[in-house]
Amino acid sequence: MSISKFLSDTTATLSAKRERRKEARPGELLDAALDLFVEKGFAATRAEEVAARAGVSKGTLFLYFQSKEELLKAVVRENISGRFKEWNDEFERFEGTAAEMLAYCMTVWWERVGATRASGITKLMMSEAGNFPEITAFYQQEVIEPGQALFRRIMQRGIDRGEFRPMDLDYAIYSVIAPMIFLILAKHSAGTCADPSLPGNATKYIATQVDTILHGICVAPAPTTGKAKK
Repeated sequence: MSISKFLSDTTATLSAKRERRKEARPGELLDAALDLFVEKGFAATRAEEVAARAGVSKGTLFLYFQSKEELLKAVVRENISGRFKEWNDEFERFEGTAAEMLAYCMTVWWERVGATRASGITKLMMSEAGNFPEITAFYQQEVIEPGQALFRRIMQRGIDRGEFRPMDLDYAIYSVIAPMIFLILAKHSAGTCADPSLPGNATKYIATQVDTILHGICVAPAPTTGKAKK
């Protein structure tokens, strides 16, 4: 092989590696940002710390994300809000009962978000959103509202099919949302708010919550036969 051919091939290989590295950087920055935001909090995390953990310069970070706030928004979109289309598509294709869909939705949400690093976003937003109105509004629009709308669709489907009784869905949806938030808080509180083994028993926990939501805790009254005695 000639020197010129060797140099040409080597240059092409290095260029390809640099291009792959460049394409990987946004994902590496998002991973680093997620970890640091959850570990230290949004306010306490500095942009240069994110860049250093991702193995790039601070200037490189700002080539991809204009500010720390935009970086956090990208983290939320990558891990949660960007997945609502996928989840709504699954709703359209689901062929089981509304009760089965509710159980499936809660279980899959835990598997895809709650049991992953992305669960720290909920903890982060609950602890710091009050200090950052713009981020709070963004999270409401991109996560809270679509999430509530999806649970509303599931419960409305049950009502429409006669599987669920009519109810005020503005508040009924929280009977589904609240247990999942509690499970995340248990995961990130190291047992302060709950049994530390709870996240490890998430499947059993979710099944129990679904059963309670669907059937309540009261024993069903015996059917009335004939007139009551005076």
